[in-house]
Amino acid sequence: MLNTLSNMDLRLIRVFQAVVEAGGVSAAQGTLNISQSTISNQLAALETRLGYRLCERGRGGFALTAKGKRLLAASRQLSESMELFCREARQLDRQLVGQLRIGVIGHTALGANARLSAAIRRFRARPQAVELILSMLPPGGLEEALLSGGIHLGIGYCWHRAPQLEYRPLFVERQLAYCGRDHPLFPQAGALGPAELAAHDWAWRSYPLPDTGLPVADWRISARADNMEAIAALILSGRHLGFLPEHYATPLAERDLLRALDPARWRYLAEFQLVTRKRGHPNPTLQAFVADLVAAHGEPLAERRT
Repeated sequence: MLNTLSNMDLRLIRVFQAVVEAGGVSAAQGTLNISQSTISNQLAALETRLGYRLCERGRGGFALTAKGKRLLAASRQLSESMELFCREARQLDRQLVGQLRIGVIGHTALGANARLSAAIRRFRARPQAVELILSMLPPGGLEEALLSGGIHLGIGYCWHRAPQLEYRPLFVERQLAYCGRDHPLFPQAGALGPAELAAHDWAWRSYPLPDTGLPVADWRISARADNMEAIAALILSGRHLGFLPEHYATPLAERDLLRALDPARWRYLAEFQLVTRKRGHPNPTLQAFVADLVAAHGEPLAERRT
């Protein structure tokens, strides 16, 4: 009884298929390049392994039994499956597979998001079968997620500079100081000095920031938050001053809900970085996406629309 397939079983099945395709044992000799008696012995060996007769052969001619016909159909399915397996196995050497987890901090500039979309478009054009998982994380969570293995790649600004991680500059975001429409400084916003700012409450980040070069120690910080929505809510309350990315605040400023205190003076730049974990063994999927992301950030916007 046949319970598992050995190399010999596969050889016998191929002999059986060749005999059927040739129309008999004698006709299959040229195809198989073996004697008629050897072919007969191999068919008999296969029938013994299976436990039933596959064909009638002799002076009356060659004819498949009912079970022989069913086995022929099954053997052809087996051959097709094996061919498909071999083809896919060969292709895997050239194909990116698996899962790629990407972490991005929220409310990234539209231009940067467009470049991320362009990188995804480039990546999807490669021979690949990769599941992409994108997560929006707070700035303080990117490095932790990378170190824990929660994500493979992070895009944001970082300050820990963990030795296990590799950092690559990607783009720069401009942050401006704003006040809400109900704030006392709203009518004078546009040219305010240090003295006016020091007399009012500030909303600040609850996580470390890059060196801003601002006199933060002189400001009265009475609220902290870890995301743009919360900082914006504090500023719009009219009771706090605070910094927001210019691209995020512009729609609110256009509705006259907030104003920049002095864009030329009260601002700082946040450098966004592409961060990955240093690896002893290369990850081809990650390497390909990093290459596509870097290439997308080097393209002019007009070219990326085509």
